[in-house]
Amino acid sequence: MDEAGAGDKGDPGAEPGADPGSDAARLGERLSLREQVARAIRAALIAGDMRPGVVYSAPGLATRFGVSATPVREALLDLGKDGLVEPVRNKGFRVRALSAQDADEIHRLRRLLEVPTVAEIARTGCPDALPTLRSLADDIVSAAKRGDALEYVAADQRFHTSLLKLSGNMRLVRIVVELRSQARLYRLRTLLERGEVDQAADEHHELLDLIEARDPDAVTRLMERHLIWTRRMEPEELTAP
Repeated sequence: MDEAGAGDKGDPGAEPGADPGSDAARLGERLSLREQVARAIRAALIAGDMRPGVVYSAPGLATRFGVSATPVREALLDLGKDGLVEPVRNKGFRVRALSAQDADEIHRLRRLLEVPTVAEIARTGCPDALPTLRSLADDIVSAAKRGDALEYVAADQRFHTSLLKLSGNMRLVRIVVELRSQARLYRLRTLLERGEVDQAADEHHELLDLIEARDPDAVTRLMERHLIWTRRMEPEELTAP
């Protein structure tokens, strides 16, 4: 993909057969364009649509998402600060690799932060937020049934971010969002094709049922199980023995 945005199959940022409209539709409505693009790129990184070591150009990704190159370049710079990509002079941005130790540390930190936080939300209750959360859980189930990996990742992020925000601790939310964005779920597509993600998707509604029942102990057990299951989607080289 050259700077004019013409199709160039040598640029992995513009996938052959990709529908820019469908990707653009995933970019939310309430975020700035820069934030929307960053969220979409994070989902692509997590789901394995953008692979470690590959260099992607801003114009190529702009064509994919149906936007101009400027917000894409800005989003990539933001993701670079999070250590997800690194600039390559005169070429674009390279996706950084994740080590097995990185993956294990991310998992451990998520358990430490997410599990007790959601348990506390269950303890105090959040009746006003449940309708919105159930709608977000529906999006996850729908994506799983369609086998849409990118939308599954994006919907899952929206659900858990909205849930954690109920804690009122925005520093914690930002940290968890960053940790989740660093995950690598390259087996997700295969598991979706096999229908093996349906149970994990349904667990989001089960979690809300337990929160509504104000059962923090059951919430803790479900969150622990849910986080352990997500490791099945990681590449084998990232799965701790």
